Amino acid sequence: MADLLEFEEPIGILLKEIEALSMLPSTPDRQRDIGRLQDRITSIRQDLYASLTPWQRVLVARHPARPTTLDYVEQLFTEFVELHGDRRFADDHAVVAGPALYHGAPVMIVGHQKGSDTKQKIYRNFGYARPEGYRKALRAMQMAEKFSRPIICFVDTPAAYPGIESEERGVAEAIALNLREMAVLDVPVIVVVHGEGGSGGALGIAVGDRVLMHEFAIYSVIPPEGCAAILWRDANRKVQAAEALKITAPDLLGLGIVDAIVPEPIGGAHTAPQAAGELLDVALAQMLAEVSALSSQARLDQRYAKFRGMGQVGIVEA
Repeated sequence: MADLLEFEEPIGILLKEIEALSMLPSTPDRQRDIGRLQDRITSIRQDLYASLTPWQRVLVARHPARPTTLDYVEQLFTEFVELHGDRRFADDHAVVAGPALYHGAPVMIVGHQKGSDTKQKIYRNFGYARPEGYRKALRAMQMAEKFSRPIICFVDTPAAYPGIESEERGVAEAIALNLREMAVLDVPVIVVVHGEGGSGGALGIAVGDRVLMHEFAIYSVIPPEGCAAILWRDANRKVQAAEALKITAPDLLGLGIVDAIVPEPIGGAHTAPQAAGELLDVALAQMLAEVSALSSQARLDQRYAKFRGMGQVGIVEA
């Protein structure tokens, strides 16, 4: 009940009815009643999630029970060994990286990690990466290039950490360096935006040959609250900002920012993490095979053209 989002109130009412029935002695009639209520919940959830507003998608992308990078790593990969440290300053727990096997083939995993409970979220800094996190990510990606391993990046961060110590250690330079170096990595790079893709914090590990985006994930230059505070000096206009930013998967697919949308189970990935992982596996395997089949030069040329073409608008002749 506590994990229900604000627009899921009708589901909460039915869940209370199921809870009340479950407290009574079990009989065939009561089991049928519970089954009918569960079917009703599925139907309502399907209708709700078929017509989510941009702001509602933001809420789903931020759901505390949404699968994390390490959840997907545990489900889809084997023999994952986490690497630590950037060899300059420290180990950033908001970024995880390391070699693994995907369907028996070697790959390198890089991703943001928010954490799944309060203790973990604090330990992971809620997914806000510092400069050392991006430098650790680049170290892992360059290692992957050395050993000819494809790279799979999982993006889920509100933004790069904006604290003073982050600025002192050069977060902007670290992100900029990653953008440059990822553009020329001579191995396949697949990016998966599975939660929040916030600002440069997301883009710092999101330059790749193919960008996949989960159905209810978001990807934007700034969070809606920050956009509203800047444009209208009123963070309460976040709903309007979410609409204007075009941060949803369908919007970004139409704009050519992402290459494919990964479907999610009815009600979002948090309602059925196992099913969400299976759906991701299908899309990821397809994209990785597609990119791996390209020659090195063709892959680099396509990657360059993809990102160079973003934001272009046609010129209307007088």
